[in-house]
Amino acid sequence: MVVWHNTKITKEDRIKLTKQKPCILWFTGLSGSGKSTLANALEEKLYKNGNLTYLLDGDNIRHGLNSDLGFSSKDRQENIRRIGEVSKLFVDAGLIVLSAFISPFRKDREFVRNLVSKDEFIEIFVDTPLSECEKRDPKGLYKKARKGEIKEFTGISSPYEPPLAPEIHIKNLSLEESVEKILNYLFTKKYITRKR
Repeated sequence: MVVWHNTKITKEDRIKLTKQKPCILWFTGLSGSGKSTLANALEEKLYKNGNLTYLLDGDNIRHGLNSDLGFSSKDRQENIRRIGEVSKLFVDAGLIVLSAFISPFRKDREFVRNLVSKDEFIEIFVDTPLSECEKRDPKGLYKKARKGEIKEFTGISSPYEPPLAPEIHIKNLSLEESVEKILNYLFTKKYITRKR
């Protein structure tokens, strides 16, 4: 029988120590939309501001924790479920976790949202058109998908369900403008304070 063990140091204790409001910044968008680039740039700014963060990136996670998963709908769902559970642990630790995943299905993103308190999940839609993502194609995946070499590729042979009401919508902004938009949201909503 599995029993949950309460710890002496609580989430509230960790929040007092970190002096920030923990949350999941969930970056979603097509492959090549700029999720990882944006998450990295934002984490750098948060670090310079004195905030405690951790960045979970889709490719990096598939090297370890989710190396046993493929890209079928079922595996994608399990990929996001695991990431959601890991993100929840980081929130409990008092951190701001930046999760950059295509996460194409609304129900999977809603699953993660429901793992934490209402205000602890911030969906960031990196809304880059498919044509622009294909133009960038940093890994050559779109070319392979168009040739049929990659099955169930999001945006080509598998759907992407855009968020209906993301907390933050990034569209037609430079990297610097995008970072500032997210930072302003975090400052305004009092997740963080300007320290440096």
